[in-house]
Amino acid sequence: MGVVVAMDGPSGAGKSSTSRAIAVRAGWNYLDTGALYRAVTWLALEKNLESAQDIILALKRDPIRFVSNPLDPQVFAGDTQITHAIRGSSVTENVSRISAMPEIRHELFDIQRSIIDRSEKGIVVEGRDIATVVAPDAALKIFLTADLDARAQRREIETLDKDVDVRSSLDSRDIADSTREASPFVMAADSVQIDSTLLSIEETIERIWELLRQRSLLGLPIVAILGRPNVGKSTLINRFIGRREAIVEDTPGVTRDRIQYECEWGGRRFIVMDTGGWEAKPDGISIQVSAGAEIAMDEADVLAFVVDAQVGALDEDEILVQRLRKAKKPLILIGNKVDGDREESEAHGLWSLGLGEPHFVSALHGRGSGDLLDRIVAELPEVGGAQTQDGYRKVALIGRPNVGKSSLLNALAGEKRSIVDEVAGTTRDPVDELIEFGGSTWRFIDTAGLKKRANQASGTDYYASLRTQSALERCEVAVVVLDASEPITEQDLRVITMVEEAGKAMVIVMNKWDLVDEDRRDQLDREVDRHLDQVEWAQRVNVAAKTGWHRDRLAPAIRTALDSWERRVPTAKLNSFLGALIGATPPPVRGGKQPKIYYATQAGIAPPKFVVFSSGWIEASYRRFIERRLREEFGFPGTPVQVAIRVKERD
Repeated sequence: MGVVVAMDGPSGAGKSSTSRAIAVRAGWNYLDTGALYRAVTWLALEKNLESAQDIILALKRDPIRFVSNPLDPQVFAGDTQITHAIRGSSVTENVSRISAMPEIRHELFDIQRSIIDRSEKGIVVEGRDIATVVAPDAALKIFLTADLDARAQRREIETLDKDVDVRSSLDSRDIADSTREASPFVMAADSVQIDSTLLSIEETIERIWELLRQRSLLGLPIVAILGRPNVGKSTLINRFIGRREAIVEDTPGVTRDRIQYECEWGGRRFIVMDTGGWEAKPDGISIQVSAGAEIAMDEADVLAFVVDAQVGALDEDEILVQRLRKAKKPLILIGNKVDGDREESEAHGLWSLGLGEPHFVSALHGRGSGDLLDRIVAELPEVGGAQTQDGYRKVALIGRPNVGKSSLLNALAGEKRSIVDEVAGTTRDPVDELIEFGGSTWRFIDTAGLKKRANQASGTDYYASLRTQSALERCEVAVVVLDASEPITEQDLRVITMVEEAGKAMVIVMNKWDLVDEDRRDQLDREVDRHLDQVEWAQRVNVAAKTGWHRDRLAPAIRTALDSWERRVPTAKLNSFLGALIGATPPPVRGGKQPKIYYATQAGIAPPKFVVFSSGWIEASYRRFIERRLREEFGFPGTPVQVAIRVKERD
C-alpha cells in the first residue's frame, strides 16, 4: 500500500475536484467514498428496499465496484454502470438516511479498505469519515471546508434538477451527518483544515501539494547509475553523495547488489542507485548482477548510463543502449574518466551511441560533476519512486542533561522505553519511538542532553551534540524540556535558540512541576519574563513526567504548533491586512525618505516565511512590528515567523 491522503469535508467544499486533481498530478489512485454511498442508495431505491439487511443482500447480488482511475472514475452495481445515475436528486435526498445505517457503513468500510490496500503507489480518498474511521493512519489528512453560501453556489452548478433548494439540502445533510450515531461527521484532531471559500481550485490544489512536498510524501526520485563493470559507477556515486560510502576497487564487479544512497543537490533530494556492472553475456554470479541492473531500470525514474570515455563505446554498450531506450525514461549519457581537455576532445566519439550530448566527468577528481548534477536534477520528476516517509509527525525531545526527557518519553508511552538514571547524560544516541497518545501516533526522537557547545565538547559529549543537531534537523516540532524546579540556565536558552534558528515548531515543557512550590513559581514567572520574551510565541506546558501529571496537555500543544508551522495566509487577506497596518502605522523615515511598502507574499511554510516588497530598506524594529501584528491577526502559536524585506524599485 502506498501513501494515503484522506480528504474529509462537507458537500460543495471542492473535495472531488481537488482530490482527483491531486491524484492525477501524483499518478496515484482516487476513491470517492461518497459515490459508494450514493451507489448503495441508488441500489436501494432501484430495488425498493428499506431495511439494512435487505440492502446488504442486494449488495451481495450486485456488488459495488469503483474504478480508481482519477481521469475517469466509474461506479458499477453488478454489471450496470451507474456513474451518472447516482447524481440524481432522488439519490441526493436519500443518501444521508441510507448512509446513517451502521450495518451499511460497516459493509462499505470493508469495500473502502480493500480499495485502499490495493493501491501500490498512493491513493487520494475523499469522503466524510476518512481521517477518523476509514483511514485513521493516513499520511496526510485534509479537512476541506467552505461557508454554506459558497458551497451551495458550487453545488447548484453541478445539480441536474434546478427545482431543488440546494442550500437547504446541504444544511440538512450537514446536520444529519454530524449527528448520526455511526461514524458522525467530525474533523480529525490531526487534520489540516483548509477553507476554500476564497480559494480557486488551483490555489486549493497548490496548498495541498505544498503540504505533500513539505512532508516528503511525494517520494524521492530514483536515479539508477548503469553501465558495464569497472566504468567508475561507484566512484561517481561517492562524488555525488560527498563521502566514500560505495565500495571502490580496481577489480571489476565489486558492486553486486542494488544499493541506494540519498543525495541532495540544488535543494532537491533524490536517491542514487548503485548497480552491479551489466554484461550482455553474463555467467556465474554476474547473471544475477546483470538481472539486478535490469530491475533497477524498471524501478528508477531517471537512467544515468556511464561509459568509460578512455575505452570508448563497446559492442556491449550498444546492446545496453537498446535496453535503455525500451525503458522510455529520461536518459543521461555520462562519459567518465575525462580528466582534461585532451581526453574530452577524444571522448566525443560517444555521440555515436545516439543518446544525445554526452556529459563528461572525472568521478575521481570531480571535474564536471556539478554540471552533471544540475542536468540530473533538471530531469527529476515531481513524484519519485522511493517512498521515504510514513506520515508520522516527527517530534524531537531536546534539552540539557537530566531535565527528564527520557522520563517524559516513558510517561507518554505508558511504559519504560528509554533508560532513566539519576546520572546526567544516560542517553547518548537518539532513540526513534513510535508512540500513540492523544489520539495519534507520533515518531518521537529522544536525544542526548546538550552539555557544552559542540566546538567545546569532546568525546561522547561531542558526538551526542552532533546527533542532537541531526535530530533537530529531522524533526518537525521540538519539545524543549526544562527543569521547572531549577533556574533557567544558559544551556536551556541555547537549546531554545537552536530550535528557533532551525525554523522548527516548538513547545516548551516545564518538567518536574511536582517539585515546584509557591516561591519557585513566583521566581519562575520572573525568569520567563526575563529570558523567554524572544519566544513568547512558544506554548508552555507544565508536567510532572514521573507521575504523568498533565501529560495529556502535550498532544494538543504539539498539534497547535504544527498547524501554525504549516499555515498559509491567503494573499488577498495578507495584503488587506498589510494595507490597513501601513495606513495606521507607516514605516519610519530613513535618511530623509519614507520607504513605500508595495505588497507582501507568503514565500513558504514550515516555518511561515513572508516577503515584504518595498522601495527602500525597512528598519529591523519595523520588521519585528510587522511580525508581531501578523501573529495578532492570523495567530501563529508555536512557530517562528520569518519576515524578510526585499527592496524593489518601481519601473
